[in-house]
Amino acid sequence: MPPGKYGMQEEWEKEGDQGILMDFLLPTGIFLKFPVSRNDTIKSIKKMVWRNARSEALFSGLGDPDAYVFTCINQTAEREELEEESRRINDVRPFMCVLRLVAREGDRVEKLTNTQISLLIGKGLHEFEAQKNHEVNEFRTKMRTFCEEKAQERQMLPWQQWMEYSFPCDLEPCCSPPMSGSMKSKSTKKIFINVKFEACDESFMLQQDPQDFPVALMRSALKKKATVFRSVRQEPEDYTLQVNGRWEFIYGKHPLCQFKYIFSCLRNGQNPHLTMVDHTTISKYQEEQGRMCSQVYKSRSLSRPPPLPLKKLVVQAGLFHGSELLCKVVTSPEVAVSSEPLWDQNLEFDINVADLPRMSRLCFALYAVIEKAKKPRGTKKKNKKADCPIAWVNTMVFDYKDQLKTGEFLLSTWPSVPDDKGDLLNPMGTVEKNPNVDSAAGLLIRFHNIRPHPLYYPPLDKVHIPKRQKHILKAIFVSQSFFEDEKELLWKLRTEVRNHYPESLSKLLLITKWNKREDVVQMVSLLRKWPDLPAIHALELLDYSFPDPAVRSFTIRCLRKLSDDELLQYLIQLVQVLKYESYLDCDLTTFLLERALSNWRIGHFLFWHLSERLQPFGKHSPHQALNQTGNLTHLYTLTSSSEMCVFNEALGKMKALSDFVKSGSQKMTVDDLKLCIRQESYLEALSDLLSPLNPSIVLSEICADKCRFMDSKMKPLWLLYKNPQAQGDMVGIIFKNGDDLRQDMLTLQMIQLMENLWKKEGLDLRMIPYACLSTGNKMGLIEVVKNSDTIANIQRNSSNSAATAAFNKDALLNWLKSKNPEDKLDQAIEEFTLSCAGYCVATYVLGIGDRHNDNIMIRETGQLFHIDFGHFLGNFKRKLGINRERVPFILTYDFVHVIQQGRTNNSEKFERFREYCERAYKILCRNGTLFVNLFAMMKAAGLPELTSFKDIQYLKDSLALGKSEEEALKNFKVKFNEALRESWKTKVNWMMHSLAKDNRP
Repeated sequence: MPPGKYGMQEEWEKEGDQGILMDFLLPTGIFLKFPVSRNDTIKSIKKMVWRNARSEALFSGLGDPDAYVFTCINQTAEREELEEESRRINDVRPFMCVLRLVAREGDRVEKLTNTQISLLIGKGLHEFEAQKNHEVNEFRTKMRTFCEEKAQERQMLPWQQWMEYSFPCDLEPCCSPPMSGSMKSKSTKKIFINVKFEACDESFMLQQDPQDFPVALMRSALKKKATVFRSVRQEPEDYTLQVNGRWEFIYGKHPLCQFKYIFSCLRNGQNPHLTMVDHTTISKYQEEQGRMCSQVYKSRSLSRPPPLPLKKLVVQAGLFHGSELLCKVVTSPEVAVSSEPLWDQNLEFDINVADLPRMSRLCFALYAVIEKAKKPRGTKKKNKKADCPIAWVNTMVFDYKDQLKTGEFLLSTWPSVPDDKGDLLNPMGTVEKNPNVDSAAGLLIRFHNIRPHPLYYPPLDKVHIPKRQKHILKAIFVSQSFFEDEKELLWKLRTEVRNHYPESLSKLLLITKWNKREDVVQMVSLLRKWPDLPAIHALELLDYSFPDPAVRSFTIRCLRKLSDDELLQYLIQLVQVLKYESYLDCDLTTFLLERALSNWRIGHFLFWHLSERLQPFGKHSPHQALNQTGNLTHLYTLTSSSEMCVFNEALGKMKALSDFVKSGSQKMTVDDLKLCIRQESYLEALSDLLSPLNPSIVLSEICADKCRFMDSKMKPLWLLYKNPQAQGDMVGIIFKNGDDLRQDMLTLQMIQLMENLWKKEGLDLRMIPYACLSTGNKMGLIEVVKNSDTIANIQRNSSNSAATAAFNKDALLNWLKSKNPEDKLDQAIEEFTLSCAGYCVATYVLGIGDRHNDNIMIRETGQLFHIDFGHFLGNFKRKLGINRERVPFILTYDFVHVIQQGRTNNSEKFERFREYCERAYKILCRNGTLFVNLFAMMKAAGLPELTSFKDIQYLKDSLALGKSEEEALKNFKVKFNEALRESWKTKVNWMMHSLAKDNRP
């Protein structure tokens, strides 16, 4: 057959709303053919089929339209049922323009739900079923039952408790415990709160002490405005307070000043807007969700291994416990390359079966041995051989039921990549087989039967310490270097470590001999009585170096004490370390599901972080995350709100718009983009969405006239939405397509954590850790920070020449004066001073690179903040081998000029700024272990600048781990002075950047 293009891909990619000729196959044997619009929904097309079929034979044989569903062959050559009939045919894009009408089978609601979830996560339910994996099936059955029970329990809750799940309180980090009514601060000023009643135009201003409880506020409101409720006989407890019309409520026994919304209004001098909502409204929504749940209850990677070299093939095998090699690696003999190479050899490991730890992992590497280029004549050295990695695969020695594996196993391998030549074995990789068996090398192995009956690893409650003489040990003080020099002594003193230094558990686990049964028994027994650790130390134990189930069970026991806000703070890392779990059914999986089903905000972000993990990033294949992450995502979404399913089509439309903008000619204008958005299919898909960045915000109606694309390489889309609750106020999001936002997301998470730690110490540095979410491979969303501009724009707009713009020290101060007249200027300068201190410390500690005046911004209120975190951990940009950034952080003289209020002799203001920096730095140093642990948990995420512990060394140095507070502060003072002294180099760099970006005529 001559080469050509098949399918309808080109037709679907055409612009406009032209008709397309479709074929329809009816179950009565009748064939129909007529044109449909690209923007027609499946439901409207079905109506057309019934209308056209009326004049055909056997029409009476067709029943009710709802009893039938269309099927098609999709772009991946699979049969797809089009249960989601609100989708447009242009979004379905069948491979050929043929739709077949078939009778529905099974429960429609459940199939519709599965279809929506499959579209959202990009993985169909059939992919799980096609594996025919007993572990997958058992895990899905068990976890689905668990999720459904939790969802049913949730629906039975009283409305107040159900509110705590659906609309968890958004509280401000507090440096002191909540104050009771009898402990009010005398300095707290009363504020005016605008209270509106639901379904009523009447509202009133209430003067209230922000430390009063919301219950007191409601009672007071009802007492003062009883006339509104003459015909209503309800108690104050029957009402809750909605925040500014968003999906966010104020309730519980927290002072008003602790809620982020009220706190923000207090700080900005604004009046809070609250709406009193009757409990019946909440109950109706609860019943609606319950009906949806009850209806549900009723009811390939393209990479191939590199071509085989025409030499010899070798298999290497190693036994690992986490990152520890349990015994010497075993290598097979070389065999000639063939279609089915055969080794037929026993691989014996130097370890007793009784000494195998529970989480023993057998790792294989297939590689070719090739000869290097011949040496010149006269060289006596023999030709050396080189190893060419081909594939790798891992498997557990014990199965998920604790049984030692026996019999044959066909392991479909994962292709090795060129940069894997250092270590052929990949113990950190998945234990899942490659599902693409047709394109993967298969390795057939056999586990011998060493006993006539199955062997099981003993359960934890059957592990006993053998009786032995106990030695009396003196208490010791463990120094930082002790664990390296005297491991044997540390093991002997393990009980003392537990009693006096429990936070050093990780060091004890690292020296445990996991290939020695007696030591394992001792360690497991010791863990049972180990005191719970705080999260700062417990998180470290989720690394792949600690795979033992007793250790991971202990870790989850510690993490159960995390509050919902704390868990949200570490959720990105907890999702990442799921890949270190060897079995689907594990404590971490159950813990995450349980907390997600108890707090909707946690569930919302868990879903998006899991969905992001299902997307391919570079050499990381989504198939490696399919079983674990795909199952978890599917099961959670099945028993929770379906709001997230709506956003799937919106993401597709955003990507289509982005591709349209980037693929256009140089004449592409913003008007062209607006014209696209005004199309009915785009307006419908991009409106009435629950924001992935903040589940409290509904993106109601997109404003096509205010949308645009930004002038940068990837042409991000700037999308604005109407906010029906605030006149003239808008909600903005940026859609980026082409940049990996995971590093930005991690950096902003760290900045948010820093801000929380500072606030708990009573230091509010007015940071702006704006929302950022990676939604797929080089694709994601960013929150628009309103009323802000870049330093570069401010400098360029105040200068006639781009060459001198960066050196205009008055530009920033004059801009702030223009935005903050009279008495507001002092507050704006204070905001600038605080935020500048915060970002100086944050960017130094995290080693943020590529800092120029286009990625440092200022709000009109005075807050300075940084954006675009493409380089961190000291990976500064270089050009022609020269480091372009030669300062530890950005502190230019025009910043100092603002801090000193434009007066050169105002040293008092600058010294206060320096004190802010030093105080903030000391707080971070005291929590340095937490930051190092969180970065360590992200090693396997595939971020280009975070792949090993070497990359984290910058963080250890910047936080001065292992040094006293005095030594750390002394080093920071040196860096502070260096940043100030060398700021002229920054200005030169900014000037070059401004010249390159200047497009003025």
